[in-house]
Amino acid sequence: MATYAVGDIQGCYAELEQLLARIAFDPARDRLWLVGDLVNRGPGSLQVLRLVKSLGDSAVTVLGNHDLHLLAVAEGVAELHRSDTLDDILNAPDRDELLHWLRHQKLCHAEHGYILIHAGLLPQWSVKQALSLSAEVEAALRGNDYVEFLTRMYGNSPNAWDDELTGYKRLRVIVNTFTRMRICTPQGEMEFKFKGAVRDIPSDYLPWYEAPKRKSRDTTVIFGHWSALGLIVRDNVIALDTGCLWGGPMTAIRLEDRELIQVACTNPVAKNW
Repeated sequence: MATYAVGDIQGCYAELEQLLARIAFDPARDRLWLVGDLVNRGPGSLQVLRLVKSLGDSAVTVLGNHDLHLLAVAEGVAELHRSDTLDDILNAPDRDELLHWLRHQKLCHAEHGYILIHAGLLPQWSVKQALSLSAEVEAALRGNDYVEFLTRMYGNSPNAWDDELTGYKRLRVIVNTFTRMRICTPQGEMEFKFKGAVRDIPSDYLPWYEAPKRKSRDTTVIFGHWSALGLIVRDNVIALDTGCLWGGPMTAIRLEDRELIQVACTNPVAKNW
């Protein structure tokens, strides 16, 4: 049995198939941990959703910003962007089944000394607290009022955590942390416009995982979302978004021995944002 963590897929179905073949993935024996952003921008989002869903308990996926965007567009509370490639899902005969499945995925998953997320963790959050807070959003997504939640989740404020936050402001900070954050101040104030390399981070900010008093530092965090960051493999940080969508490889890491497996991008998408 092996557990493979895989970076952002974003509709790159051909590369995902090649990667699974390269590792000889056997759903009866092995497990996949996916860092989110299964869909969008790439040409095969529908096929990716169908494949991951078909793996059942052999695949653990956390939600990324593009996955939440799909849910919001499907419910009519957000508009398609020019670069979105979600029409195949929205027009699929199994659309409702796929979206129901996606809506019931996690924001984070912790097991065997690892925590799997899409984007980041605030420095104030322990792993235990992160799991508890993610469960609040997961309950909102799965509840009867999930459309209202999707309507209210957008926005950049509040941009920092406060234990006294309530309602949709509280849920918005949780969502933004798990699915959008790349950088923050040492105190945990988030900034959402920056998408560049570490060397270009604005003054007063740093990569979220380098916050000096980060409470989750004793657990290895596996994440994606930040393609300009590239591959990082450290004792307590594994970054796996190697930009397959933009021409980089798709990357997996076998957690048992940290062996890296990569497949080349077959059809890069030009950046237009």
